[in-house]
Amino acid sequence: MASPHHLRITFQPTGRSVYELPGTLLLEAAGRAGLAIDTPCGGKGTCGKCRVRFESSPPEPNAAERRALGAVDIRDGWRLACQSRPTADAVVTIPAGSLLSGGIQIRTDGDSEGVLCCEDSPVRRVAGERNLTAAFDIGTTTLVVSLVDLDACREVAIASAMNPQVRFGDDVIGRIQAACEGRGEDLHKTIIEEVSTLIDTVCEQVGAPRDAVRAVSFAGNTAMQQLLAGLDVTGLSALPFAPATLEPLSMAAVKLGLDLAPQAEAYCMPVIGGFVGGDIVAGLLATDLAGREGPGLMIDVGTNGEIVLADGETLLAASAAAGPAFEGARLTCGMRATPGAIEKVILDEEVRLSVIGGVAPSGLCGSAAIDITAELLNIGAIESTGRLLTGEEVPETVSPAVRSRLVQGDSGAELVLAEAPMRVVFTQKDIRELQLAVGAIRAGVSMLIDQAGHTPEQLRHVLVAGGFGSFIRRNHAQRIGLIPAEVPHDRVRYVGNVSLTGAKAVLVNRRARQRAERLARQCEHVDLSADPMFQMIFAESMIFPEGR
Repeated sequence: MASPHHLRITFQPTGRSVYELPGTLLLEAAGRAGLAIDTPCGGKGTCGKCRVRFESSPPEPNAAERRALGAVDIRDGWRLACQSRPTADAVVTIPAGSLLSGGIQIRTDGDSEGVLCCEDSPVRRVAGERNLTAAFDIGTTTLVVSLVDLDACREVAIASAMNPQVRFGDDVIGRIQAACEGRGEDLHKTIIEEVSTLIDTVCEQVGAPRDAVRAVSFAGNTAMQQLLAGLDVTGLSALPFAPATLEPLSMAAVKLGLDLAPQAEAYCMPVIGGFVGGDIVAGLLATDLAGREGPGLMIDVGTNGEIVLADGETLLAASAAAGPAFEGARLTCGMRATPGAIEKVILDEEVRLSVIGGVAPSGLCGSAAIDITAELLNIGAIESTGRLLTGEEVPETVSPAVRSRLVQGDSGAELVLAEAPMRVVFTQKDIRELQLAVGAIRAGVSMLIDQAGHTPEQLRHVLVAGGFGSFIRRNHAQRIGLIPAEVPHDRVRYVGNVSLTGAKAVLVNRRARQRAERLARQCEHVDLSADPMFQMIFAESMIFPEGR
């Protein structure tokens, strides 16, 4: 049940609902519902591409919406997701044209730039039977599957689950170490069992037998893909971090241990090198980063942070071991983005919380950690070194309600977010964990930009990828240094789970598969760990940027 301080926003035609604080931007609410809305203008309200229709309780339109939509559409409940801030429970319909396709559209006919034709699928179909494919994003923390009907040429079901390999280690290094200690087969079987379960889940959603699945594809970081494939990951355990292979893997699904249609294929994306894996190749395919007017960046924010820079001539990629802080792990009261997790925090006259599911808070997830840190930096309660202030050190300009929650706890300075029914705090230790995660990605971004001979101000676009990326407020990401502060807000775009989009593309279209393999060969892998400057830049990158 929703808290009286939250609104319920239901999105159609998916039926997904989220609970939000009044005045939350609809674009953010959609992101938390797993819906990526296209905003080519960067959320300024000028392009009109993020049109949505309020079926109930439309908020008052602002001037930008009136200019972009006109009086008739406004009267009929149309608003812009990047401008609209609901003030009451609402039902909102998002037309297909307003959703971000990640640069790829899938159609039953036609095969032009950015449009993939299912008729050119490399997957063998059976006449008179259902022909389904299952695409997987294999994340270090989360698995996501999309079921595509090849005959209708559309996604028909989606599901996700925790990556069960977390019991072997919450990051990539821990799992590689477990494999080197002789548990590689256990890691392989564990992930295959969960993949099989997820296939059952999506098939049940559409009333199809699992033997209707003609092919599966997998996109993930190098270690995740190669553990899934049962390959030896020993080469990733030490310099020069060499994968077992860079090539795409195509094999019978039954060889992986998946009981699907007879002769069903399993396809793993090619990898670029080191820990820059098939998820980044899939992202390059989905966003067409290499074909955009550059220079530009794609940043996949997660346990294994990956960065790609493209400028029309150069294509560079690197990975940075950010650790699981963004997923809520290793935080004192951290948890995944599930009901009960604080996912948004505002510090003004009061401490205002948005909790997933609109229930009492039981912890906080990674997006809240970013919010809190940025907000505390803005009010001067965190120094640039990351030291959290309490008591008389807190600036007098900080409101009494916030000041009273900045206290010395059993393990040091902390911000008290909730007292009952559970005590939820954000601590000095949590700030250090976030600094490590942000510092790794920030250092990687800095080094790639420098190697390509550019400056942050010259970036034409920054694409933030990954499921977690959709939950980050861009102003807060820039305030803590996760995204270069020098880049104007309107050049920062969230592109959603492009790893999954690319994994779907290589199943439905032969040319997409060929292009993915070309991109993997063209992209130069930059091994940050081999650069003697990395540790110094990493240390510098842990210092939060000054406010602007």
